[in-house]
Amino acid sequence: MTTPVALRESAVLVPVFRAADGELRVVLVRRGDFGPHGGQLAFPGGKRDPDDASLLATALRETEEEVGLPATAITVLAALPPIQTRSTGFSIAPFLARIVPPPTWRFAQPEIAEVLEVPLHYLADPANAAREPWQLPGWPAPELVSFWRVGPYPLWGASYRILRPLLPRLLAGEWAL
Repeated sequence: MTTPVALRESAVLVPVFRAADGELRVVLVRRGDFGPHGGQLAFPGGKRDPDDASLLATALRETEEEVGLPATAITVLAALPPIQTRSTGFSIAPFLARIVPPPTWRFAQPEIAEVLEVPLHYLADPANAAREPWQLPGWPAPELVSFWRVGPYPLWGASYRILRPLLPRLLAGEWAL
């Protein structure tokens, strides 16, 4: 009998806002090219620190550390269902939030390579969705992976699995944005 591996607790913020042109946008970061999620698109967030009072506190702290967005610019709308990463051992608590974005993003380099504001209608367009066989380290065989093309980057994995069921709800106006 094998002992289950303890998942590392983490939390992310799913930051959305209505741009000046009326477009709903989601904020994503591209992680620096190192670590288990190097180069990937993700939501601001990370591992829970022992001093974090809650997973929401983790998401807020990490968001401020990574992209400079203070808690005063964030209104949490909902705690979303937790997601587990498939190969890196994280349990992720996502929190949907309406934000007031800064005029210019100031992000923590080299941990964060860039900040992207992606229109939700872009992700809803089937032309930007794809499914391809990928073979990643640690996978015994290639698997079909669903993702969105965001510029030259794929948005896949846990971030995709958080956003995919949320997208139609956001576009339908379930929350005041």
